[in-house]
Amino acid sequence: MTRILGIELRRSAALGSALALAVAGTLLIFFAEGIDFSTGWIQLAMTQRLYLAVLWPLALAAGAWQARREHRSNVEELFGSTPRPRAQRTVPTLGAMGVAVVVGYLVMGIAGAVWIISTARYFPVAVLVVTAVGALALIAAVWLGLAVGRLLPSVATAPALGIAGLALLLLIPAATRPRGWLALVFSPIYEMNMPGAYATVPGRASAAQAIWLAALAVAAVLLFASGGWRIRVAALLPVVLGATLAIAVMPHRNRLVTDAIDPVARALVCTEDQPRVCVSRVHSGLLTEVTPKAREGLAVLAKLPDGPVEAHEDTTSYPDVYPAWRENVALLRVEAGPDGHVLEPSAIPADVAFGAFASPPGCEKPAGWPERLAAASWLLGREPVADEMSDPEVHGTAVQLWQSLRQLPEGEAKARVVALRRAALSCSVDEGMLAGTAR
Repeated sequence: MTRILGIELRRSAALGSALALAVAGTLLIFFAEGIDFSTGWIQLAMTQRLYLAVLWPLALAAGAWQARREHRSNVEELFGSTPRPRAQRTVPTLGAMGVAVVVGYLVMGIAGAVWIISTARYFPVAVLVVTAVGALALIAAVWLGLAVGRLLPSVATAPALGIAGLALLLLIPAATRPRGWLALVFSPIYEMNMPGAYATVPGRASAAQAIWLAALAVAAVLLFASGGWRIRVAALLPVVLGATLAIAVMPHRNRLVTDAIDPVARALVCTEDQPRVCVSRVHSGLLTEVTPKAREGLAVLAKLPDGPVEAHEDTTSYPDVYPAWRENVALLRVEAGPDGHVLEPSAIPADVAFGAFASPPGCEKPAGWPERLAAASWLLGREPVADEMSDPEVHGTAVQLWQSLRQLPEGEAKARVVALRRAALSCSVDEGMLAGTAR
């Protein structure tokens, strides 16, 4: 059987299918929308799943094209007259095409892994599960393509099936609305876009998807290997049972993956020496890059009485997940760039200083963004810097406040900055406090 499988791999469309999926997948993860997986491994696995929007229809078309081989060669009657059952003759083809699409998918993942292996430290088990479900989706697709291609051995079947597969994936969310969880059952790409730094895919969601895809694969095998209408009708049974079980396993809650957070990814990893700097576990590979810049910011905050003495990554997550609040800790943003390293190292000192004027979660009277930016910039001794996401009006207000602080005697300016921090911590910031016009 191994020798037969090797022959099938060489002489079928398997090698071409593997190459097509590997090339298309690699181009997609690097060039379709920029590199969105540099944060870590689960982001890479979810990005691969997102681009099944292209790879799944390709696998369908590849299976349908391969299924026409006997018809193109006019050997259907000859093979049908052999004593070997059709089911036995189909095993090498099913195996070769299944191996081909999985290899193509894994090559795509390896290409992404090479890009982030030097910076990504946190590797949760969910990465393997999400990748396995993606591979299973491609196996189901290529086997379904084989089944349809055998039933409809036309030149137009492969391209038509590829287009239909793409349309199906795109229409599933609309067809299941407002039950988003139902789309998650039947679509391997749903909610896999733009994963955050602490994203994950719940195990029950992956289990439900695996059940459905396995049922679809079994039905495809029955259709492809069948010799009569009874087995073809029986192929509906695994589809119905698989769909029913998958729906029962999937939690009936919308935004299940979008809102999912991995608490281990959010856990802090800290330096052993002082002053202590901490980042989330998913960003632990960036700790050596963040530490010196964060300590520059902490040195500036030493001007404040009882100012922050530690800098921690702000692990606030949507919708309402906040890090533990401590007055002696300044929170800073840690973002990875496309190369997996810190996006803007030079901005870290300013982020640390900005974090010193934050308020506890749920605060009714926190310090405003312009006030915090102006106070932090005064401590740093430089004009507030605008980034690409800054509101021009907010930045302009911050610059005016910073200029007004510079015109004051240093003692008075420092007193206002200190008063702003104390008011921010106690949720009692009044409008105009930093400008000296508060009532």
